[in-house]
Amino acid sequence: MGVFDKFFGDNSKSNDKKELPWLPLTEVSQLDAITEKSQNKTQIIFKHSTRCGISRMVMNQFVATYDVDINADLYYLDLLNHRDVSNETGYKFQVLHESPQLLVIRNGNAVAHASHGAINELNLEQFD
Repeated sequence: MGVFDKFFGDNSKSNDKKELPWLPLTEVSQLDAITEKSQNKTQIIFKHSTRCGISRMVMNQFVATYDVDINADLYYLDLLNHRDVSNETGYKFQVLHESPQLLVIRNGNAVAHASHGAINELNLEQFD
């Protein structure tokens, strides 16, 4: 894989694309369920802007390196189509909005969050 492929994604290998166990986050009411589930299991929210090239690049890197064996629920939030959910996520978990952004929720609180390239530097196994 070349340098540009690593940063911008190699579209020639689309058949080999790894599928993650994404759960769509589309309703504000789901945030209460995420809070409740976080008492027993790590909850991860990936906030993604579908119109942003940087967000797409970061998401491609995240997908390529995500360990599907992590004991966590993984939510995908399309913040352009669900701005109300994105806004409420920030309020509920006391995290300033950025995009792309990853939030790690444990015991009802955001125990880690990162945006842009820092997303892929988070060691998610430590929250397993």
